[in-house]
Amino acid sequence: MRPDLRGAVVPAAEQRVPRPEPAPGSARPGRGVDLFLLTVAISGISLSAPLIAATAAPALAIAFWRNAMAMGVLTPVALLRHRSELRRMSRRTWLLAGAAGALLALHFALWLPSLHMTSVASSTALVTTTPIWTTVLLRMRGHRPPRMVWAGIGIAFLGVLLLTGVDLSLSPRALAGDALALAGGMAAAGYVLLGAEVRRTVSTTAYTFVCYGTTALLLLVACLVSGADLGGGYSAETWLKLAVLTVAAQLLGHSLLNRVVRGLGPSVTSTAILLETPGAALIAALWLGQTPPLVAYPALAVIMVGLLVVLRASGRSADPQPAVPLPTPAQSPAPARTEQ
Repeated sequence: MRPDLRGAVVPAAEQRVPRPEPAPGSARPGRGVDLFLLTVAISGISLSAPLIAATAAPALAIAFWRNAMAMGVLTPVALLRHRSELRRMSRRTWLLAGAAGALLALHFALWLPSLHMTSVASSTALVTTTPIWTTVLLRMRGHRPPRMVWAGIGIAFLGVLLLTGVDLSLSPRALAGDALALAGGMAAAGYVLLGAEVRRTVSTTAYTFVCYGTTALLLLVACLVSGADLGGGYSAETWLKLAVLTVAAQLLGHSLLNRVVRGLGPSVTSTAILLETPGAALIAALWLGQTPPLVAYPALAVIMVGLLVVLRASGRSADPQPAVPLPTPAQSPAPARTEQ
């Protein structure tokens, strides 16, 4: 065992072998693969909102089943190939992974009902404000992102406000849906940051096994308390949509996001999630006939401009923005180190 840079003790089993630093100006090892996997992940989660809106099942039940089905796929792999890793995980790592699962459950519980209260385009745009809250939390933890990152996030948020204004002029119900989606984006920011911290020492499979398991358990409790139908009257079409949602949005979407966050960093990963907004809007327009109001198009364009600014600023950084270490319960936070 050895102390890490924070002063906390890291079990020998969880110590990582440092990777060699790339030469100045050279591409980071594996970055191209991470960017490809990120593209696949965004494509998967872009299908999420339209598919949820078209599924005849309670929102909480949909959230439960997509995580429960994912656990059905992950459990054999985790127990057969990652059992020793799960045993070696420290109590702190288990708690952080469980906390990430709790935030993911909160994210789903807040966001999914909003899809039936407001348009898919607006709900998706608001829930993908995750990078704004991620950057704020990073700043609170002592990390200083480049000014262009703040500028890009500000531009993207302006686009979000434009979309909110669209719903504000429609109905109070749509405004309530906007508020739920926005809160869901805040919960997702905590999920991304905790996941980035756990992924520093734990494989994607082991982390998602603990995270999705916690999420499914909490959502099951929420379904039982609220009386949500868990499948007694579901049609075969509904079960098929739940299976497609699990594969596309959960296993390919969230799991690949958890995979790339270690290499790309939480800010870049969460900012790229904004691409879900135009993707979901396009799918909803083609499949569900939910053509957004004319004013929504410039709002989406503003969000995309902000995203490009953030990605450009992040690409100029020498290293991906790291996960910001979290103190253990018995440890006082160490003075933050300023990173330019």
